[in-house]
This record gives sequence, structure tokens and C-alpha cells, in this order.
Amino acid sequence: MVGLGNPPERFAGTRHNVGVEATERWASVLRCELAAQRREQARVGAATVGTLRVTLACPTTFMNESGRSVGVLVKRHGITDPSRLVVIHDELDLEPGQARLKAGGGTAGHNGLASIANQLGTRDFTRLRIGIGKPPRPEAGRKWVLQRPTRHEEPMIDAALDLAVTGLDVLVREGIEAAMNITNARRRRPESPAQ
Repeated sequence: MVGLGNPPERFAGTRHNVGVEATERWASVLRCELAAQRREQARVGAATVGTLRVTLACPTTFMNESGRSVGVLVKRHGITDPSRLVVIHDELDLEPGQARLKAGGGTAGHNGLASIANQLGTRDFTRLRIGIGKPPRPEAGRKWVLQRPTRHEEPMIDAALDLAVTGLDVLVREGIEAAMNITNARRRRPESPAQ
């Protein structure tokens, strides 16, 4: 399980870092400490979920260099089936409050996914996409992902992070179809609190 983001010292709480936030949230539930590993260029921890040992990681590289870290992690853990790698990341094409699990697919202009696909030579890894919504103007995308969510969006993104954690747990315990039934079933945008 790899949560994508940028180095937390400067980018904690930004839209681009929701993958890291979801991974940290699940690690907290599992009482799994994510410790810095220089060789992997990531904060890494391990926990037992059901009968399986799961490795959680948050690269400490910048987003567009995520593949460097993921390549080392995949090699170190002997992952030969790319579907066993789950990448958790932000998604402009999903509204805040939504999360979607999918097997394989394109990169949709996401620099972190592109870096991983280039490093591994495949796009067949599993993705857990967390919605951050689109900016008001398409050309503002880069600035949008590096900003914090608005007060209106925060509770919706928080709900999506909780949904992501539940989905990850079900994915490990029961498989991808059961997890997709949970994460992908939430089609409507959740109601935001009264202003």
C-alpha cells in the first residue's frame, strides 16, 4: 500500500497529499508506525490484517519522482504481480467525498502514477483514487492540487479518507470485488454541513 504525496514539511494538508493522509490514517488504526527508510526513500511500516502481512509506505520523494521509491519497495518485497501493489492518490475527476478502487488503467495526467508506471514498466497496479474535485479553471490544476481544501470541502474529503481506510481493510481481508462494492457504491456527493 503506497500513499502518494509531496514531502510533508511543506505540503501537509494539501489536496495532492490525500494519498499520504489515507495511508497514515490506516496506519494509525492498525497501530503501525511509519518509519523513515533511506534506501526505500519512504516512511514504511508493516502490520497484520486478518491473516496477511501488509506493508504501508509513503514515499518521501516529490510526487513526480514517486516511481523511484515504489520501484525499490516492489523489488524489496518481491512483488511480481503488479495488482498486489495498491497506490492511493488524489483524483481531480472525482468530487470531494468520493473514493474509487480500480485495477489498472491510465495515468490521466497524474505525475505520481506516470512515474510509477514508467519505473515498473506497467500500469496494471491497483489504484485507490480519492476525489479532490476540479479547479474552477482547468489551467489552474497545478496550483489547485498544491492548495489546502476549502472549509466547505474539508468534511467531504475527511469522509472520503474514512471510506478509503474501510476500503483498504476490506481489500486485504476479502478481495478487490468486496472492496469495490464499498468504495465505488457511493455515487452521490455527500451533503456538506450547513453554512
